[in-house]
Amino acid sequence: MSEISNSKRLAVQLVSALSVAFVCAAPNALAQNYPNRAIKLIAPYPAGGGVDSVARLLGEKLSARLNQAIVIDNKPGAAGTIGADALAKSPADGYTLMLGSITDYSIAPHVHKSLNFDLRKDFAPIAELGYGTVVLVVKADFAARNVKELVAMAKAKPGDLSFASSGLGGLQHLNGEMFKQMAGVDLVHVPYKGSTQLLPDLLAGRVPMAFDSLPPHLPHIKSGKVRALAVASATRSSAIPDVPTMAEAGITGYESATNYTLFAPAGLPKDIALMLNKEVNLILKSPEVREKLTSLGITITGGSIDSVEKRIPTEIEKWNRVVKNGNLKFD
Repeated sequence: MSEISNSKRLAVQLVSALSVAFVCAAPNALAQNYPNRAIKLIAPYPAGGGVDSVARLLGEKLSARLNQAIVIDNKPGAAGTIGADALAKSPADGYTLMLGSITDYSIAPHVHKSLNFDLRKDFAPIAELGYGTVVLVVKADFAARNVKELVAMAKAKPGDLSFASSGLGGLQHLNGEMFKQMAGVDLVHVPYKGSTQLLPDLLAGRVPMAFDSLPPHLPHIKSGKVRALAVASATRSSAIPDVPTMAEAGITGYESATNYTLFAPAGLPKDIALMLNKEVNLILKSPEVREKLTSLGITITGGSIDSVEKRIPTEIEKWNRVVKNGNLKFD
C-alpha cells in the first residue's frame, strides 16, 4: 500500500511539474511562433504627415527583421483618437500595432468626454522611437519676422490672427493654446484633420500660422514658401539650426515636442512585447534609420518598456494644466 501511495504521489508531482513547465513555456512558444502572418500598423494621422512618414519607415524595417509584411493603415481624424480607438478594440495578439503619441493620448481624456479608450488601461506601450520638433511656422509674406513681432501684432489686434492645427484637442492645438497663455495673446483656432490638410491653406495664406510637427513643413521652409519663427524644443533642431527656440525667442518655459511611440492593445503577451521592443531598439541603431529620422527633426530615444510607461503620468499632468488654465471646452 505504501509503494502504491508513493507511486501516486510521484505521479501527481510529475503532472504538476509538467503543468507548471507548460505554463512557463507557453509564452516563449507564442513568441517563437510570432509573427506568422501580416501585421497591421495603424497610423492615426493622414498619409504624408510626420507620423505617417515614421510609421512607413518603421514598417519597412520591422518587416525585414520579422520576415512578414507590415501593412500601414491610416486612420486619421479626431486628433488621432479614431486610430487609437481602433487599436483598443483589436485583439492583443501582436498583429495590430499603432505608431502613436504618448502626448496626444495624455491630452485626449481632457478634451474628448466620450472617449472609448484609456491610455493607461487599454494600451501597452512597446517602445518610444523618439520625439519630434514642433515648429511655429507662418505664411511666407507674414508681416512679423520673429516671435516678438508676432506677439506685438496679436496684442494690438486681439482675435484677428488665427492658427491652424491638425485637429481639435490634439497636441498641435494645445501647443497654440499654451502659446496664447504664456504670451498673453488671443488667437483663433482653426482645426484640420491633419498637417497635410492644413498645408494648402497655410501655403496660400488663408491661415497665417501653425504650431505643428516639423516634417511636413520642412521642404516648404527650405524652399521659402513658409517661414519658421521658432521651435518648441529645449534646444535648436539640427534640421533647421538657424531657427531659435521659443525660450530664445522670448517665451521662457515654452517647451513641447511630438512623440513617436509604438503601442499594442493591453494584454499583449509579455514575450511578444519584449521581442518587439528589442527589434525596435535594434532598428533605431541603424545608421540609415538614424539619418532619416534626424533629417525629419526627430531626436531618437529608444529604451525599455518601463521607460515609456514612466513618461505617461508626467505628460497627463502637463496638458491637464493647459486645458484648465485656458478653461477649454470641447463639448
